[in-house]
Amino acid sequence: MTQRVQIEYCTQCRWLPRAAWLAQELLTTFETELTELSLKPGTGGVFVVRVNDEIVWDRRVQGFPEPTAVKQLVRDRVAPDKSLGHSDK
Repeated sequence: MTQRVQIEYCTQCRWLPRAAWLAQELLTTFETELTELSLKPGTGGVFVVRVNDEIVWDRRVQGFPEPTAVKQLVRDRVAPDKSLGHSDK
């Protein structure tokens, strides 16, 4: 089954480093569960994380995510039985 994550980030705000760092965190945590992770340039202050086209985090609603929060949301969709160790506490 395809498990895709997309991080859309604002190029005007220079949020590529933040998006790339979050992508690295997710790829490290879910190295066998994810089949694809993409970075999508956007504008207008966008910073949205999608799992299989479902928005799981939107900066406009929730503020900037902590990696732990995003990992939990991704885990719940792609590997519900996976332990995140200290990130689960």
